Amino acid sequence: MAAIHITDIEAAINHWRERSPSPDGITLAPELRALAEVYALMVFHHEDEVDEAGFPAKAWAAWLGWYHGTPDTPCIAICSTSQGDDQCKGCGRSFDEVQHWPAMTPAEKRATWRRITMEDTAWRFNKYAERAREAAPPQWPADPAEPLGPDDTP
Repeated sequence: MAAIHITDIEAAINHWRERSPSPDGITLAPELRALAEVYALMVFHHEDEVDEAGFPAKAWAAWLGWYHGTPDTPCIAICSTSQGDDQCKGCGRSFDEVQHWPAMTPAEKRATWRRITMEDTAWRFNKYAERAREAAPPQWPADPAEPLGPDDTP
């Protein structure tokens, strides 16, 4: 069984806070109460991961409600494992993770997402981010009275 990281619990809590805001600033939606119990126990015990098997049923259903709104796969359609690489340059998953992705549990998939995000070496995190920064519009002067430079265009 895979463990679910506290940041995924936080993301699920924020998801439900947005979807079901408190009507009076005090009461919580059932999904929030269920996730808050898990979160509180994790904080109290100084744990940053919880085994998916240890989730109460209502908290698990709430977490899955958030999970199903996240991207299913980190694939960016540039799979270097098909070319013989042990780890895909495009998404960062290992050959086994790519092959067994459909059979993985939601917690196993999130653990993989967390690992590749923390490693930050896959093209999905660097090459495309660099291209987006290069294509960003020019920054305008903060002071409208400041003259434009020779490379600045209105």
